[in-house]
Formats: sequence, C-alpha cells, structure tokens
Amino acid sequence: MPRIPAPLARRSRRWAAEWRARPVLVRDGLLALLLVVLAFLPPLSGQGTRLGELPVRPLDALAIAAALAMALPLAVRRVAPAVTLTVVTAGFVVQELRGNASFASLGVVIALYSAAAYLPRFRLVAAGAATVAYAGLSWGLHRAGSAAHLSDYVVFYLCLAGAWLAGAWVRDRRAGEAERQRLVAAEIRDAERARIARELHDVVTHHVTAIVVQSGAAQFLTADPARTTDALVAIGDTGRRALGELRDLLGVLDPARVSGAAPPGSDSRHRQPGLTDIASLVERSRAAGQPVELVEDGQAPALSEGRQITAYRVVQESLTNAMKYATGGRTVVRLGYRPDGVHLVITTDQVGGATVPVGGSGRGLAGLRERVEVFGGDLTAGPRDRVFAVDAHIPADSSPPARASSSPPTPGSPPPSPAGPSPSPSTSPRRPRR
Repeated sequence: MPRIPAPLARRSRRWAAEWRARPVLVRDGLLALLLVVLAFLPPLSGQGTRLGELPVRPLDALAIAAALAMALPLAVRRVAPAVTLTVVTAGFVVQELRGNASFASLGVVIALYSAAAYLPRFRLVAAGAATVAYAGLSWGLHRAGSAAHLSDYVVFYLCLAGAWLAGAWVRDRRAGEAERQRLVAAEIRDAERARIARELHDVVTHHVTAIVVQSGAAQFLTADPARTTDALVAIGDTGRRALGELRDLLGVLDPARVSGAAPPGSDSRHRQPGLTDIASLVERSRAAGQPVELVEDGQAPALSEGRQITAYRVVQESLTNAMKYATGGRTVVRLGYRPDGVHLVITTDQVGGATVPVGGSGRGLAGLRERVEVFGGDLTAGPRDRVFAVDAHIPADSSPPARASSSPPTPGSPPPSPAGPSPSPSTSPRRPRR
C-alpha cells in the first residue's frame, strides 16, 4: 500500500486542525450550503430517494421548498438537533408524497445521525417519533398508489436506523472519552494535592519543631542575656524562613503566576532547596541545639531539580525527627556523592536508652519513600545498632534504579557506593563539618 508523502500528510493535518478550530455553526452552515448547491446542480438535481416510486412530477415551488427544508436546517444540526430532525423530516415527507426526487434527501440521514449524536435528552422519544412518522409516510404512500412492497419499506427503515445507531455509537464513544479525561484530571488533582500536603508537612513540621526546641531551651538561659538573645534571634530567623518557604509553596497555587518565571527582584529564596542548601540546614539544626555533624564524600553529581529537592527533604525530615524524638542526641548526616547518584545516611544516637521512633503516623518518611521511588531510588528507615538510621539512594538522571545493598553500612563509616567500584583518584576526600 503506497504511503502518503510526509509534506502532504503534514499539510492535511494542518488543514484538518484549522477546520476543527472553526465555529460549529460555520462548519455546519457550509455543509448545508453544499447540499443545497448539489440539490439543484445537474445532473444531481434529479437524483434522490423515491421511496414510493410515485409518478415523477416536474420541479415546482413546493418541490424547491421541500428540498431547502431538507438541506438548510443542517446548519444547526448540532445546536438544535431536534428542530433539525423535525424540519428535515417534514420536507422529506412532502417530497415523497408528491413524487419529487432531490439529492437533498440525503439530509434525512444526516439529521438522524445528528439527533442520535447530539440530542442531550429525550433521544428515545425522538427515535419513537421518527418511527411513527415513517410508518405514517409508508401508509400514505401505499394509499397514494405506491408499488413498493413491505420489504422495501423495511429495508429503507433499517438504513435509516443504521444512521441513528452510528450517531449513538459516536455519542457513547465521546462520552467515554470525556469520562476518561475527567478521571485523569481527578488523578492529577489528587497527586498535586498529595504533593502539596507533603511539602507543607516537610516545611511546617521542620521549622515548628526547631522553634519549639529553641524556645524550650531559651527558658533555661535567662541567667545569660547574650545567649537568650541569640536563642530569640534564632527563633525569629526560623519563623521568617518558614514564612518564606510557605509563601513560595503557596505561590505555586496562584493561577496568575507563570510557571518557571521568577518575579521581578526575586532572589535565591524563590528557588527550591537543593544539595547546596544541606549545609545551611545542618547549621540551623545545630543552632537549635541539636548536635549535628555533616560528612560529605566525593564530588556532587549533576542532579535534576526534583532529585535535589528530594535529597534535601530526606535530610530535613531526618533532622526534624531527631529534634522531636531525640533532642540532644548526636546526629550524623553522611552524603556519599558518586557518578551514579547520591547516597544519604542519617543516623541519630539513642537518648535515655530508647531508640528514635519513626514519629507520628510516619507520614513524612512515607511521603519521602514515595518521592525517592519516583526517581528509581530506595529509602529505608529504622533502628540499627543502637541508632536510628535513614538510608536513601537517589540515582543520577541517567543512572539505572538502585538496588538495595545486602547489608547496611556501619554507622560512623562512609556510605558505600551503590555501583560497587572504589572512588577514582580524582574523588575528593570526606569533608566533615562540625
């Protein structure tokens, strides 16, 4: 089978798109005018349905009116399908009872199809009324001396019923597609709501926990005004930072905001946090009174914004749980940078002989696990050798999904590379930050 040349195919698709973009009344109006022209254009002017095979009459004013009645109403076949079907049917009845023939009788098939496809309600009533009208027409033709047999009327009725069924099939298919799009839109809305809920949880929980810890420590520093002032300043900074992140997060919901466009005069606060912000996150947690150590191994690979945000949120949620459930317990954040991604291990020592719990309903860690898995990584969290450990691997953009290691890394040792090979000589040594 010969293939259509690519330029012709592109041109055809462009013409089809331009045609569909025109208003419905314009498209259907052109269809009605085309049928009128064909109805009076030789040699088609005398061609048409003659159901009763009555003696042919010459063209007169009533025959012209009947032909126009079968063609012109098609201009509103989608806007007013019931009116279109009624007027077209009346014109067809007049033509058949008078013995005229016109190419405009094709309008009956189009009107039946349109009524089944576009009539919003009472479709069964319309189908029943059309059937009664057809039965009346058949009886009238028989009384007028038609030589047609019963089988002729039945066959013609089945043809008209086929047009109706075709319209009903198109309507059902269009309704199914609309329902599918509605379900997809609902799924997208639910996913966006879940994403916003996770972001709100990460932002609010972390900063509020820091404020609670800082304010709780400040009440024991009243004897040292300088330290009390430092604690109050840290509380204020944490609150302002929380407000800034909430403002940026809620700004996504503003319909007037252009995606990806920063407002005039914006600074780095308007961007999402990433790997470079983990150090400042650790500093703020340390300022809140939590002993945190940051250890970085290797050179940070190129990660997309979504992967960097996920890595930041893993560390943020881990430090939040440490401040909530193991206040004062030593926390170590280890970042292992490898060409195939970043490996994060956050451990928190026991406090008071109890291991750090996951905390609450686990919504934060559960949401983080979903985020990490989206990028083909994995995340585990739980007690391990007298510490609570969060272990996550986030692959680089081009790396395959990570496989869980057979044995967890020992706390205090650098995280192993998921790929297995040793770091190259150019890899920078670990940089502990205390």
